[in-house]
Amino acid sequence: MKVEDNLKEIQQKIDAACQRSGRNQDEVKIIAVTKYVSIERAQEAFDAGIKDLGENRDDGLLAKWEVLEDKPTWHFIGSLQSKKVKNIIDKAAYIHSLDRLSLAAEIQKRAIDPVNCLVQVNVSGEESKHGLPIEEVKSFISSLKPYTNIRVAGLMTMAPLTDDENLLRSCFRKLKGLQQDIQAMEEPFAPCTELSMGMSNDYTIAIEEGATMIRIGTALVGQ
Repeated sequence: MKVEDNLKEIQQKIDAACQRSGRNQDEVKIIAVTKYVSIERAQEAFDAGIKDLGENRDDGLLAKWEVLEDKPTWHFIGSLQSKKVKNIIDKAAYIHSLDRLSLAAEIQKRAIDPVNCLVQVNVSGEESKHGLPIEEVKSFISSLKPYTNIRVAGLMTMAPLTDDENLLRSCFRKLKGLQQDIQAMEEPFAPCTELSMGMSNDYTIAIEEGATMIRIGTALVGQ
C-alpha cells in the first residue's frame, strides 16, 4: 500500500484514541520508523506529509540524510554507541536512547548546540531491553545538570511485545507518572515534555496513556 493510504488509516485511529482520552490530535507526533525500508520509501513518507523520520543505526540515518538532508526532523531511536555519536550529532534533532553518563559525556563533547535527548527507561524490566530501571531515572537526570549540551526533552520506553492490554497500559502509565515526577523537579535543563512510547502494535493505547511521540514502522511504511 501507499504510505499516504496507510497514513490516513493511522490518523483516523489516532483521532479516535484522542477522542477517547480527551486529547487533541495535535499533541501526538508520528515518527515514521524507516530503518527497514529504502530511501525511496522514506522519501514517500516525507512526501505524504510526515516530517519526522526515525532511524536506529547511524549508517541508515546517514544514507537517507544524503538524499533527504535536513528537510525531515531526524530522530535517532536505537541504542547509541558512544563512538557513533560523532556520526549523527549534527543530524539527529532528537536522540531517544540516552541511558548512561558515558553517552552523555560524548554528546556533550561533540555537540555545538544543546541536543534534545530522551532518557530511555526499561519500564518492563525485560533483560532484552535497553534503558534505565524506573527507580534510577530521577537521579540519573539530576546528574546530567552539568552537561550543558543536553536538554532532557522527555522519556522513551519500549513496551513488551504482547496482546495483554492491561500490561501495556501499566507500562505506559508508569512512564507518564515518572514524567510528572521529573517535571515536578522544575529543572530548566529537563522540561521533559515528550513521551516517546507506542509502536505499530500498541500506539493507540500509548496515546490514551499520554504519548506525545509514536514510533510507527510496519503499519506506516511496511516491512
